[in-house]
Amino acid sequence: MRKKHTEPIQPDTYYHVYNRGINGESIFKEARNYNYFLEKYAQHINPVADTYAYCLLNNHFHFLIRTCSAEVISDRVQNPVRDKGNNFSAEVDFSKTIGKQFAKLFNSYSQSINKAYGRTGSLFDRPFRRIPVQNDYYFSRLVSYIHKNPEKHGFTDDFKDYPYSSYWSHLDTRKTRLKREEVINWFGDQSSYQEFHILSSEDGLNDFIIEV
Repeated sequence: MRKKHTEPIQPDTYYHVYNRGINGESIFKEARNYNYFLEKYAQHINPVADTYAYCLLNNHFHFLIRTCSAEVISDRVQNPVRDKGNNFSAEVDFSKTIGKQFAKLFNSYSQSINKAYGRTGSLFDRPFRRIPVQNDYYFSRLVSYIHKNPEKHGFTDDFKDYPYSSYWSHLDTRKTRLKREEVINWFGDQSSYQEFHILSSEDGLNDFIIEV
């Protein structure tokens, strides 16, 4: 069995964050759920992380993020988690604060889905997976892997046609919460970004591929 990547999530670090519905269950029941999840994501995760790429699929999701610095998190998050029994005078545990924001995302979304569709219990596998992105090679291929995931799993014949990923958002000019400019500059320009997606492979990513 593949080891789950569940180490504490640290500030000021790039991560591949991914998870699936419990027992492979669908987490998005209909089209409106995708946008609702992204709204909840922005509410709970934007205060503690910048998002570079994402893809939402029927029963799982992927995000490439960079967690904010401890200073930024301290400014943005009310009532951050503190050690020593949540003593106000104690040091803030920023790993737990970030984890708490993800828990809020999953819990609030799950509660809404349960109410809307008459289900009960957990919706997501626990704990969610997170892998530090520690080199340029992984960062580049991870952007491509995330966007090509719908094609890999048979949700579409061409990943460029899939509506619930950040691929076209990076090429658009409309306002976005994504770190669009940073991603495009990483690849050089929009043409190089598109070309990389066509030519890249999954070499070196086997340990980071979620099975559905």
